[in-house]
Amino acid sequence: MTERVILSVDAMGGDDAPFVVIEGMDLALKRMPDLGFLLFGDESKILPLLGRFPRVKALTECRHTPDAVSNDEKAGAALRSGRNSSMRLAINAVASGESSGVVSAGNTGALMAMAKFVLKTLPGIDRPAIATYFPTLRNECVMLDLGANILCDADNLVQFAVMGEVFARHVLKLNQPTIGILNVGSEDLKGHDSVKQAAAILSDTNLPIRFYGFVEGDDIGAGTVDVIVTDGFTGNVALKTAEGTARLFSTSLRAAFKSSLLGKIGALVAMPALNKFRDRFDPRRYNGAMFLGLNGVCVKSHGGTDAFGFSCALQVAHKLIKDQLNEGIKADFARLNVEPSSLDPASQEE
Repeated sequence: MTERVILSVDAMGGDDAPFVVIEGMDLALKRMPDLGFLLFGDESKILPLLGRFPRVKALTECRHTPDAVSNDEKAGAALRSGRNSSMRLAINAVASGESSGVVSAGNTGALMAMAKFVLKTLPGIDRPAIATYFPTLRNECVMLDLGANILCDADNLVQFAVMGEVFARHVLKLNQPTIGILNVGSEDLKGHDSVKQAAAILSDTNLPIRFYGFVEGDDIGAGTVDVIVTDGFTGNVALKTAEGTARLFSTSLRAAFKSSLLGKIGALVAMPALNKFRDRFDPRRYNGAMFLGLNGVCVKSHGGTDAFGFSCALQVAHKLIKDQLNEGIKADFARLNVEPSSLDPASQEE
């Protein structure tokens, strides 16, 4: 029999927790019947819901805690005072080996701070990065960092490039993914010192990766490269801009179809194509940002997602575990002997 994949789930994280969380678990089990769950949160709210989802109840161990991290709590305060919170206990279960990964729709900063404190980082990695993948005109693209590290030096960016390349190979199943650094222009002289130094390292190092060079904002949707590397400030702005533009387009399209009788008739005729378009670009399908570089699988779901979106975040965690992403990252760093001080080609010559 297939070994069951146990996930720790923060039942109290997210705008509509715990209902969306538990309904999402039920949807996930339809696609991934080998899942099992450790569910952390307030039993008075969880147990009545589990009674409505017998499939989830049969494969879930509920662990009670009345404490939860609020959405507006600062990361440092949550780390100090949230030792018994549903988020912290879910992460602890990964560190103890009781589960293979954790999923939460709660406070992003608190989740990153707790996960980094409890799970630590993989060898050779200074800072974990938030990564996600999304559709492009070519196929799918992964981008990191998306908000964990506002300021990054060249070594951080190179480490992100290595992790993103491993992710693209293991999860997106790309044989030789291309890597680009997000910049204000494609010319070598553009950008601040960190991106210039990172580009120089990736261009000259003996790392077995395909470095494309600098890419701009419009290259993201075009699918110019498979991995977009950037600092957390720029990456978060780019991601939120893309999400907002997608909502603007879909809302405007619906309004146009409803604006007249001919528009409504046109919508009926175009419905099959519109449904295909909707499924391809449905942001819920890409819900689940990964904290790459941690010594354990940790996935952040969007706090405002619905049950289908949360099930997709669970699917991301399941895939990272089954594809042994962290083992791949560790193997690449060990094989290449990649340490922060050895990423610079100049230091390798010494």
